[in-house]
Amino acid sequence: MKLQQLRYLTEVARRRLNVSEAAEALHTSQPGVSKQIRALEDELGVQVFARHGKRLVEVTEPGKAVIAIAERILAEANNLRRAGEEYANENVGTLTIATTHTQARYALPKAVAAFKKRYPKVRLVIHQGNPTQIVEQTLAGEADFCVATEAIALYPELISMPVYQWNRCVVVPPKHPLLKAPLTLEALARHPIVTYDFAFANRSLVQKAFEARGLEPNVVLTALDADVIKTYVELGLGVGILAKMAFDPKRDRELRAIDASHLFESSTTRLGIKRGAYLRRYAYDFIELFAPHLPRSLVERAVHGEEGSRYEL
Repeated sequence: MKLQQLRYLTEVARRRLNVSEAAEALHTSQPGVSKQIRALEDELGVQVFARHGKRLVEVTEPGKAVIAIAERILAEANNLRRAGEEYANENVGTLTIATTHTQARYALPKAVAAFKKRYPKVRLVIHQGNPTQIVEQTLAGEADFCVATEAIALYPELISMPVYQWNRCVVVPPKHPLLKAPLTLEALARHPIVTYDFAFANRSLVQKAFEARGLEPNVVLTALDADVIKTYVELGLGVGILAKMAFDPKRDRELRAIDASHLFESSTTRLGIKRGAYLRRYAYDFIELFAPHLPRSLVERAVHGEEGSRYEL
C-alpha cells in the first residue's frame, strides 16, 4: 500500500468518479490511476468502486469506509510534513488562504501587510473564488484555511470560527431618487437591482428580507465581485446591494452609498479550518493579526477537537 494509491483513490472520489479529471489534477495518466486503484483494491480484498464495464458508477459501502480512512491517513501524512518543515525553519514556507473577492479586497489587506512585515520570507498565496470553491480547496489541503461569509458554517468537516459581523449598503449614482427619502424595501423593489451572485450565501438574507414583505426584487445582474457591481451601477443598469466595507467614498466618487443595515440581517464573516489540520506557527499568527479574538490557544483546541466546532461573536 502506497500513499500515492491513496491519493489516487481519494481524488477519484472527490471528482465524482471522473477518472479523467482525477488524472489531470494529479498530473498523471488515466490508465495509471485505474491500474493503481485496482492494485489497492486487490491488496485490501475490497471493491471500493462499483463498475459498469470500465466506468466507475458508485462507491460501495466498504469503499466509503476505505476512502474515509485514506483521507485521514493523507491528512496525517500532510501534517507530518508540515511539522518537519516548521522545526527545520519556522520562518520560511508558504501560507495559502482561500477567500472571496470582497474579503481579499477589503478585509484582509491590513493583516496581510502586518504579516509580511513580520514574516518577509514566507510566501503568501491568496486564492479567490466563491464560498463553495474555497471550502473545497481547504478540504482538499490546497489552502491552509478559508475566509468567507456564512457558507463556511454549513460544512461539518470544517471548524467554523467568527471573525466579524457586517451589513449592507445600497449604492446609486448621484441625484438618484432613492437619495431623497428614507430607504425602504418597497422603494428598493421599484428599481432594477445589481447584487452578489447566487453562490454567495449572504444574498439569501437579501432575498429573505424581500420575501418577508411579500416583495419580488428585480435582480437584473449578479456578480462575484463588489467592484463589478459598482461598475454596472455607474453604467446605469440598476442600484447595487453590496457589503458596506466594499464602498469607499474616496475611490467611489461617482456613486453614493445609503446604509441598508435596517433592512437586512447582519452577516458573519467566518474562518474555516479543516478538522485536525496542522498549521504552522505563522498561520496562527496571521489568524490572530486578522482576528485578535482568535488566539492560537483557542484555535488549536478547536481544530483538534478539544472544544466545540461552532463559535459565535
